[in-house]
Order: sequence, then C-alpha cells, then structure tokens
Amino acid sequence: MSIVDEWKVGADSPLRIRSFVLRESRMTRAQQRALTELWERFGIESGNTPLAIVELFGRRAPLVVEIGFGDGESLAVMANADPEVNYLGIEVHRPGIGHLLLRAEKLGLTHLRVMRADAVEVLERRLPDESIDRIQIFFPDPWPKARHHKRRLIQSSFVALLARKLKSAGQLHIATDCEDYARSILDLLNATPRWVNKAPDQGFTPHPADRPLTKFEQRGRRLGHEVWELLFMRCE
Repeated sequence: MSIVDEWKVGADSPLRIRSFVLRESRMTRAQQRALTELWERFGIESGNTPLAIVELFGRRAPLVVEIGFGDGESLAVMANADPEVNYLGIEVHRPGIGHLLLRAEKLGLTHLRVMRADAVEVLERRLPDESIDRIQIFFPDPWPKARHHKRRLIQSSFVALLARKLKSAGQLHIATDCEDYARSILDLLNATPRWVNKAPDQGFTPHPADRPLTKFEQRGRRLGHEVWELLFMRCE
C-alpha cells in the first residue's frame, strides 16, 4: 500500500480523518533485513487488545511514548542515554522503522519497543488510561494550508485523549518548526484546564538539553528555520 485512505471507518468509532499519508521512500537492504530479522525482538504486532506494559518490557519502569519518530535516530539516542526508562516508538513509515531497529540492535536497547500503526488507534485501543509518564511528538506534519488544518494531529479531541493516557503529572513535549501550528497548539493547551504549561511565562520552552536534534531539524537549522517547543504537565 503506497497511500493510506484519507478516511477511516472504525468498527466502533465515527468517521475520522487521518493526520498522515504514507509516501514511503525506497527501503535499503539493511532496513528490509531489520524488519525481517529484528521485528520479533523489538516490534509489537497490531491488534486491539490492551498492552500489558510490564510483561511487554519484562520490568516495571516509567514509560515514554514517542509518536511519529521519523528515522528513529533521536529516539535511539534518548533511549540509549536513559536505560532506566521504557521507550515505545510509534511510526507508520517502514524505512524509518527499519533504521530504528538497526540502531536498537547495535546499541542493545532492550528497553525499546516499536509499533507500526496509527498512533491515535494505539492510544485509543491498546494503551491503558494513566499508563504513560511522557509523550513526545516532534515535528508532526503541519498541514500548512488552511483548508488542510482539519488534518492536523494535535486538536482538542486528541489533546483530551493524551490527557487520559498520561499519568497525573505526566509530561507532554511537542516540537515544531511551523509557527502557526505551534501557536495554535499553545493556545489550545493553555486554554485546557487539565494542562499546566511548564514555561514560566505560559509561552514556549527553550530547547531542552536532553532532546537530541533530529536530522530533519538539523537540516532546517542550517536553512535558518526556527523551532518552537512546548512542555506541558497533566494535572488532575
């Protein structure tokens, strides 16, 4: 399949517009090998049953979920630097998943798991409420044209879903290089009672030292693109 249907009808959910379109680049032989040989070790198969987090990782530890990890390089760096935390990456593009699997093997990331799925469906059906300590969303598709804003991932219904899945005092970290998108997210979260902005001025937060720059971000910085970061905490 080269493109995901724009509309999706779930068995028990209303019609929903997807926030992504699959336009995959060619996979390298190494990435294809990774999907064939390493998926059993790091991958989580699709399904509808809730995940048993402790059994999945073989231990009880804080859980970080990254939505749309791209090529997975920054996620691998973060996981490698933080072995006491369980990491779950969700992505739909197979080349990026293959790249992350290769890095996970090389670094021995036994505390990392990967899913190829629509993150909204994973959150709705597979991750228990109040099970996540931090959610990371770095550079979601901005859908910059006004007529496409309805396809943006971060909207009021999705924000409510994130709040339900995060533990009390759990964190939501978002980064984007689209100023319009960044300000709409900031306004939305600041206006939602269950979220507390960690920036003292209720604005954007400086780039945290523990978030590695993505390849996409490094290229953008060389071109002079600015990045806006948001760090919020879920309250009761």
